[in-house]
Amino acid sequence: MSEQKRIPLVIMRGGTSKGIYIKENDLPTDPKERDELILRLFGSPDVRQIDGLAGADPLTSKLAIIGPPSRPDADVDYTFAQVSITDRVVDYKGNCGNISSGVGPFAIDESLVKAVEPVTRVRIHNTNTGKMLYAEVQVKDGKARVKGDCAIAGVPGTSAPILLDFASTAGAATGNVLPTGHPVDTLETSRGPIEVSIVDVANPCVFVRAKDVGMKGTETPDVIDGNKELLAYLEEIRSKCCAMIGMAKDPADATKHSPAFPMVAFVTEAADYVDFTSGKTIHKEDVDFVSRLMFMQVLHKTYAGTATACTGAAAKIKGTIVNQVIPHIDEIDTIRIGHPAGVIPVVAAVEGNEVKKSALVRTARRLMEGYALVPDED
Repeated sequence: MSEQKRIPLVIMRGGTSKGIYIKENDLPTDPKERDELILRLFGSPDVRQIDGLAGADPLTSKLAIIGPPSRPDADVDYTFAQVSITDRVVDYKGNCGNISSGVGPFAIDESLVKAVEPVTRVRIHNTNTGKMLYAEVQVKDGKARVKGDCAIAGVPGTSAPILLDFASTAGAATGNVLPTGHPVDTLETSRGPIEVSIVDVANPCVFVRAKDVGMKGTETPDVIDGNKELLAYLEEIRSKCCAMIGMAKDPADATKHSPAFPMVAFVTEAADYVDFTSGKTIHKEDVDFVSRLMFMQVLHKTYAGTATACTGAAAKIKGTIVNQVIPHIDEIDTIRIGHPAGVIPVVAAVEGNEVKKSALVRTARRLMEGYALVPDED
């Protein structure tokens, strides 16, 4: 008898993240057994994840569980999990927009959704939020297309574009686009009061001004991640806001049990800065504002897909901190966010506080298909 069991799965790049995509019926039904298996697959907890499939980075320690639809207006159910690298935690409290971009192609390639050329619309029920996502996937010969001329910052080369609309995810985590009812709130912190905007679209995000946390807003990842005082302060802000909107009982609980969501970003007006991946200058004329997004207590090397959708909506909501840093916001529909590795556009439309559209273009590619081997504990 073999000492290891085989688990069928696929590894995909989705946007600027990479994750394991697995069918729901290939995981245990018992939640505790399921999470133990997931941790074993990823090699967690271990800072190198050396005995698993993950890549020792929050952006490559992600999971998509795909199953049959549990509601009539969906084609598939999709559950996202952020797998901790350092702790025995599998976090299901939010979604990942980049990993979401791989769900449509996965569903088509696995024949969970009928392929319709040239574009297949996949209706995705995200079980984390109870909301619907809509993906438009290019198809050829019954499979999701890979080749194309769409380039996204943070990913080499070009691929076929995938359009993701998150408008239906407004209020997904808290029930309201503005969870506190206000575009701006004043939060008491160890450094004194600070203004924050909390917006809930796709995933809830907390926005602060870069200057209010002692930053320019154009810093590179090594500068931000090397500033331990800044990281601690941003986590203080994030965890307090998490408790404020009811996603944790208190800040300590937020840090321990909801480390991924809400995300926190600091923003500033359009400015020149250097793309840390290429060394090229991003000119202020090419962005509408600049943002640095924190994820799992470190800087996101690009910009999360769900945060992109949330940031786009926030930009269009009158009075938010994001809205305030874009002087010409009423004149544009496509908002260009300057992030550490380039620029990501998002198309957003808001009427009052109702999100009519929050869509972004991503790409995805199947990297590996087959079986993972995990020790059989029986």
